[in-house]
Amino acid sequence: MESQKTINKDSNETSLAERQKKYYSHLFRKFVLLTVLCSLVPLLLVGWGISVYYTGFAKDRMMNSLRTEVEHHKRIIELFLAEHSSKLHLIAHSHSKGYLTQIANLNDIFEMINRDYWAITDLGIIDADGRHLAYIGPYDLMSKNYSQAFWFKEVMEKDLYISDMFMGFRKDPHFVIAVSRLENGSKWILRATINTEVFRSLVENVRIGKTGEVYLLNRQGIFQTTPRFQGNIMQAASYPIEAIYKGMRVKILKKKNGFPNERRPRQITCETWLENPKWLLVVKQNYSEAFNDVNHANYATLIFLHLSALTILLVAILSTRHMISAIKKRDHESDQLGKQLMQAGKLAAIGQLSAGVAHEINNPLAIVLTERQLLLDAAARHPIQCSEFEKQFKDSMNQIDVQVQRCKRITQNLLRFSRRTESVLETVDINQFIKEIIELMEREARASGIKFFVELDQALPALISDPSQLQQVFLNIITNAIDAHDAKPYGSIRIKTQVDQAHDGVTITFEDSGSGIAPENLVKIFDPFFTTKSVGKGTGLGLSICYSIMKQLGGNISVRSELDTGTEFVLFIPNRPPMELEKDMAMHEAS
Repeated sequence: MESQKTINKDSNETSLAERQKKYYSHLFRKFVLLTVLCSLVPLLLVGWGISVYYTGFAKDRMMNSLRTEVEHHKRIIELFLAEHSSKLHLIAHSHSKGYLTQIANLNDIFEMINRDYWAITDLGIIDADGRHLAYIGPYDLMSKNYSQAFWFKEVMEKDLYISDMFMGFRKDPHFVIAVSRLENGSKWILRATINTEVFRSLVENVRIGKTGEVYLLNRQGIFQTTPRFQGNIMQAASYPIEAIYKGMRVKILKKKNGFPNERRPRQITCETWLENPKWLLVVKQNYSEAFNDVNHANYATLIFLHLSALTILLVAILSTRHMISAIKKRDHESDQLGKQLMQAGKLAAIGQLSAGVAHEINNPLAIVLTERQLLLDAAARHPIQCSEFEKQFKDSMNQIDVQVQRCKRITQNLLRFSRRTESVLETVDINQFIKEIIELMEREARASGIKFFVELDQALPALISDPSQLQQVFLNIITNAIDAHDAKPYGSIRIKTQVDQAHDGVTITFEDSGSGIAPENLVKIFDPFFTTKSVGKGTGLGLSICYSIMKQLGGNISVRSELDTGTEFVLFIPNRPPMELEKDMAMHEAS
């Protein structure tokens, strides 16, 4: 009987243990499922939202960057053509036909025009009957008559004409700039042939990756420069030509509307018409390459989400096991309740600590970004000789930036960016603006032994201007000032602001104690492609772009320099930009 009771007791205990085991297993699965759902759903929603926002923002930024780069490039091309047109116009209207028909005089003018770079192949004086009166160049054209040439008729009617590419008597693709002048009742023409290779290198001077190309088309869709991948100069292009319009257009070319008879990947194009001549500037790049960074970021986000989901699952399993174990102990021992409360307090403290860490981690992230920028600046000043290491270095720097930005997006609810991506007109506090620029550049300057001295006029009014373009000008001038101290162990940069009531604006003076600029170079520093820096350190476009920006904003920039003593740049910025710029900005925002 006793043994029977013992058996029943053991049987009951076994049954109870099985029920408890099933209960705890069910509770375990339920807790894990709830924990995973409550954690994964917000994570996926946040990840999806960040991905959508970042993708849209990055694409918009890339589009705006492409538009800005193409607009700048268009201005450089138009400036090249306008400069040589103005030179020919000045020569034709400041010298008589008799003076220019003397070979020695024409040769002197030819050499003067080509003094900086060989942009003009030949130069000729042509009378009203199409005959050469004088000619300087490598071809035998004195006996040729141009009375039936298309460009001859155009320039006789328009006084200034820039032709499309044509073969002509020399049987080689070229184009001409010609001006006419009426002298003593008879017209004569000054004609110049532009160096095709120089012009092509100017047109193609845009960094657009491995799959990008730049070329010009006339209104008939004929190549005016040789494209990078397919086609030749003066051949008909398969690119669709639309009616002439103002402004700039960005398109996504697919096979059916871009290349009907060719197998080409989807491409992104940015196009704009030049003013004179009416040539279409086309910049193309494969869509996949253009948005490679966006796709890479999306892939990285996807990997991060998978890793996060796996981590959540592991944490849910471990935490649920701990919770079930705690419940078991609570069922067996009443004092486990106190321990559970202590554990909950610890978890709460850990949660608060985690929240604090999430806020504080932004500080080291900012330091990481600063150190990355210092490395990039150091690499820019001292180029890496090994191409393989340079590629690895750039890839690593890009990866650091991507990962830091991702961390900042996770730990912060409000995204903050260091510079704008689209030009807008807004109120600018110049004094505060300069302080921010100095904070950005001070560490680099201090590393070179350079100190900033600032004199800010507190009565300075707020301006209506384009902060992104002003930032580009200020950074360029300060960077040049720092570079000017390369041969010196220390130096200074003095920045001064002052109200200019006479001209309704402000003046900003940047004065450095660097190596200065030689007098013969001082008149050329605003010319495109002119630089005194060593190869690889400068493109010669920085100050030229600064000059263009200041003129566009209605201001001015001037320079004074003394060799081995220093340089002083003086900027004038009006209180309001020109009406034309405000209208253009308003139209751009409306579109």
